[in-house]
Amino acid sequence: MSKNLVIVESPAKAKTIKKYLGKDYEVLASYGHVRDLVPKDGAVDVTRGFEMKYQLIDKNAKHVSAIIAELKRSDNLFLATDPDREGEAISWHLLEHLKEKGLVKDKPVKRVVFYEITPREVQRAIDEGRDVAQDLVNAQQARRALDYLVGFNLSPLLWRKVGPGLSAGRVQSPALRLICEREEEIRAFKPQEYWTLDARAEKDGPAPSGAGAIQFNARLLEFDGVKVEQFTLGNEGAAEAAKRAITEAARGSLKVAKVEKKQRKRTPGPPFTTSTLQQDGNRKLGFTAQRTMRTAQQLYEGVDIGGETVGLITYMRTDAVNLAQDALVELRDAIIKRYGAAAALPEPRYYKTKSKNAQEAHEAIRPTSFLRAPEAVAKYLTPDQARLYDLIWKRTVACQMQPAVFDTVAAELRASDKHAFKANGQVLVEPGFLAAYGIAVDDENEAKEDDEKRLPPLEVGDVVKLLELLPEQHFTQPPPRFTEASLVKTLEEYDIGRPSTYASIISTLQARDYVRLDGKAFMPTDVGMIVNRFLSEHFTRYVDYEFTAKLEDDLDAVSRGEQAWVPLLAKFWGIFKPMVDEKMELSRSEVSETRTIGVDPATGKPVTARLGRYGPYVQIGARVEEGDTTSEKPRYASLRGNQRIDTITLEEALELFKLPRRLGQMPNGDEVEVNIGRFGPYARHGKSFVSLKKDDDPYTIELPRVIELIEQKAAALDAATIRSFDGTGIRIIKGRFGPYITDGSRKSPIPRTRDPEKLSVFECEAYLAEAEAAKPPKKGAKKKAAAKKAAPGSDDAVVVKKAAVKRAPAKKAAAKKKATRKAARAPTLTQRTVYAKKG
Repeated sequence: MSKNLVIVESPAKAKTIKKYLGKDYEVLASYGHVRDLVPKDGAVDVTRGFEMKYQLIDKNAKHVSAIIAELKRSDNLFLATDPDREGEAISWHLLEHLKEKGLVKDKPVKRVVFYEITPREVQRAIDEGRDVAQDLVNAQQARRALDYLVGFNLSPLLWRKVGPGLSAGRVQSPALRLICEREEEIRAFKPQEYWTLDARAEKDGPAPSGAGAIQFNARLLEFDGVKVEQFTLGNEGAAEAAKRAITEAARGSLKVAKVEKKQRKRTPGPPFTTSTLQQDGNRKLGFTAQRTMRTAQQLYEGVDIGGETVGLITYMRTDAVNLAQDALVELRDAIIKRYGAAAALPEPRYYKTKSKNAQEAHEAIRPTSFLRAPEAVAKYLTPDQARLYDLIWKRTVACQMQPAVFDTVAAELRASDKHAFKANGQVLVEPGFLAAYGIAVDDENEAKEDDEKRLPPLEVGDVVKLLELLPEQHFTQPPPRFTEASLVKTLEEYDIGRPSTYASIISTLQARDYVRLDGKAFMPTDVGMIVNRFLSEHFTRYVDYEFTAKLEDDLDAVSRGEQAWVPLLAKFWGIFKPMVDEKMELSRSEVSETRTIGVDPATGKPVTARLGRYGPYVQIGARVEEGDTTSEKPRYASLRGNQRIDTITLEEALELFKLPRRLGQMPNGDEVEVNIGRFGPYARHGKSFVSLKKDDDPYTIELPRVIELIEQKAAALDAATIRSFDGTGIRIIKGRFGPYITDGSRKSPIPRTRDPEKLSVFECEAYLAEAEAAKPPKKGAKKKAAAKKAAPGSDDAVVVKKAAVKRAPAKKAAAKKKATRKAARAPTLTQRTVYAKKG
């Protein structure tokens, strides 16, 4: 029989599928993408029809080599990468590379896709192979080109105008805008006071049963004949006046005027899609989107459960909410077996996706077999895998179960014909799907509704005792900050990006320090706010939610073969590039948005807050122009972690200038002061430094604590010291990356060929000198020396100018330059050692 080569993306998946296919199949992993755009400008050639220049990814080159070696021994090639656009693109890139190498030729090549890793599904995929879908590949190429064009043009603009290391992205930037706009709403929000008035009532239990009195609460519904709205009782005075009026009218009792009894049914939500899985993973398990997707990938690729390796869930990147017919049949049997026939539906319940661009996988995320109950497989799984599998299993089972049924009661209690209260209660009668899914529901608002509030039996005409009236003050609340769950939900509602990209969008925003987590909520940083303002003001079109969603629609049209991808790119680039060129003329100050806080009372100079290359800071005094030697330079202080450019007050800003603080003297007479540097807070003693710990506040730390830190550092240094030379300050230290030499200010590694314990003091000194000489000159030193050499009006300036006119031939100049470099080269280590010994 011919030998067959199957290519998947991950080694875990390869191991599982190999067991299913047997000895006539070899299964290798590509380890994700095998090619990507060359990492430099011009990778997408806009002058040649957006031609894309690809190269092998270095870290995967060895895996491609293994595939090539195996292909030479194989008769058939099956490309079984993931069943989405990325997977289709990986198959295409690998195939293109193999064609370039002349390795495919007449060998049959089939693209196979499976949505669950089970023996039956894998064999079905192998039998139903097809060609690579070029439309899906084109859509992925267009997406990659758009991301590249935006990133490679907007990001350098941000580096120049805001700060190094920043980035802008086609989908990342609208997501940042969502978080920043929510923060601006919160800051602009003005809380408004309002009061509620509850009646605490009591009804005696039925006489025959001898049950005691039952107490319950009712909310004020009507006051003075007018329906109570949120701000009807706007302050304490109004609430107290209402309390007095109702107390006088009620005279200690309330009469039941109306009772409504109903049954309320609650149906389960659809099975998980990528987006809803990420939301529930965050809300119920506390997982980040990235952690959820990583764990789901493991469950999909295969887990060893008692000697059998099998994928436990279907493919986890999907927008679909439907289930396969054979899965529905098995699911109904599992429900009957576990919960009884009454819990199962007579006919399957079908769901329709809300996403207008539902694509990729043909099913929702579900267990590959409902007979594998969570408790049965938990012992084979990691804690994360077990918790996520439990969530997926329960959600899928619940979607095909009976609704939950509640008995609800709403009673109107009147104090007079002018005042009324309303009491609500409900009891769960039939658990339905809640028997599987639990009372913890999908929506937090529904969770509040489903709290069981039992009322005593009430009938029209009953009189209940009014125990007390309870006025309570409230304030309106600003909109909540986004959590991962709510951000993912909003991104999907706006059609920004694709669910499979949400995890990377969120991690990029955090990696760039555009947002930080405060508990579970995202807060934009100063850098994030400034970048968002810059993009919103100057690139409004490209952070617009509708524009981003429309672009996703266009990419989906490309994937369906309804639109060509090159004209789409041309249309985008024709508007985008001129805009980027125009914004290059902006000054840094126009972008950074300096905020004036006030005036320093001690000097009368302005105090401002702004963003610098190394983060937000405050400044006292105006910037001194280059060459100005008479004006006093401004003072600077970095903001603390919890301070913001747009909210810091003058008092808080002035407090920052209390650094450096002098704390006193060490026992050896060294002065001690604390300050904050580029790498965090530190203490200086003499010419030495020690970093402060996380809990040490440089504004409040005292001398004894600093001495303790210095002693701790000295003890750690002694413990790591391999050898020291008395009277020289030179030590050989066991470092994290190997032994090194230091004298406190200089540092040099030790060659691996040398034994640290056999080095002499002279050799150590020579290594330190060589390391110091090899350091690049300080920024600006060369420039200053040149200026001094050719000072205006000096004879030197004339000589330099004349010399510059007379140019030597290129070869001679190069030779002279080389000779000069050679002459100026520092003595070698051997020479230095000799000089040191002679000295």
